[in-house]
Amino acid sequence: MENEKDIQLYPIRKIIHVDMDAFYASVEQLDHPEWRGKPLVVGGNAARGVIAAASYEARKFGVYSAMPSVLAARKCPQLIFAPARFDRYKEISSQIREVFHEYTDLVEPLSLDEAFMDVTENKMGLKSAILIAKQIRQKIKERTGLNASAGVSYNKFLAKIASDLNKPNGQAVILPEEAEKFLEKLPIKKFFGIGKVTAEKMGSLGIHNGKDLKQFSLQYLTRKFGKSGIHYFNIVRGIHLSEVQPHRIRKSLSAENTFAKDLLNNEELLGELKKIYDELTKRIKKSGIKGRTVTLKIKYSDFTQQTRSKTQEQYPEEELIWEIAQELLAQEPFVNSIRLLGLGISNLNITEEHQHFGEQLKIPFEGI
Repeated sequence: MENEKDIQLYPIRKIIHVDMDAFYASVEQLDHPEWRGKPLVVGGNAARGVIAAASYEARKFGVYSAMPSVLAARKCPQLIFAPARFDRYKEISSQIREVFHEYTDLVEPLSLDEAFMDVTENKMGLKSAILIAKQIRQKIKERTGLNASAGVSYNKFLAKIASDLNKPNGQAVILPEEAEKFLEKLPIKKFFGIGKVTAEKMGSLGIHNGKDLKQFSLQYLTRKFGKSGIHYFNIVRGIHLSEVQPHRIRKSLSAENTFAKDLLNNEELLGELKKIYDELTKRIKKSGIKGRTVTLKIKYSDFTQQTRSKTQEQYPEEELIWEIAQELLAQEPFVNSIRLLGLGISNLNITEEHQHFGEQLKIPFEGI
């Protein structure tokens, strides 16, 4: 069993996780002063669609991302629906990443609005990661007009959790000596990487917070959760060995479309699938990527989701991908109408980088 001193056996780094506050919605309020201070969402409309992002004003009404827009409109009748402008979001994201790279090249973007940074050794020669995080947030505000929150700790898992503690427009630090006690009190649903389904399964086992999770042996957790059990055993003890990876390995390539109206007719579905396939092949040609597994994603009118996959021994050419896509579509009849189809490839022809944990760093954590 690990104890608090055992944490010193593992690499101690200075990691920052920066997460923009309600990024898409904040960009829209930045560009449209008349929308500032008002409940606003990006994506969907009052009759159809799914919310991509919600302003903090909208969240006060219980409106959140991934919520059906019809429900959001019911919760907040005065809600403003803004169409997504991804070119604009990418433009600002580039400005934000320029700030990151002024401090370190060890930047791992998770999306347009968040990233990890390893500042153990940094371009500014600063010893305090807390100071670096503060400077980064200040520069982002000066250059873009937007607020960012940050988390600072000795590994990615804890930095990610810390960035959410003082949102919006705040930052927090979790020190090595504080980690285990902090995690013991943390509700399981707040653990980064533990989703709703896993949290519910843990709840059925009497695991509601970190302290509960620590009571179970490695053998028990692997029996209940497979390889993920090793991860859960480690993270509750503050151990997470994943390094910041500047060049993340792509694991899949896909395209999808949400329809203007729900579809059930086979001919219409096949026509829409062909459009999605055409977009996917464009992305395949542009990237030069091939994949052995073809997956069809189906989202029904009741928002339930299904995937159907087929794996080949060799990387299929485009014509075979289309044949497999049609086969997956016809695999079984649909009982509900369909609001979204997606098509993707995985098991890519990209060599998966092996995680290497490196030697214990000799840099003291004092003054983070």
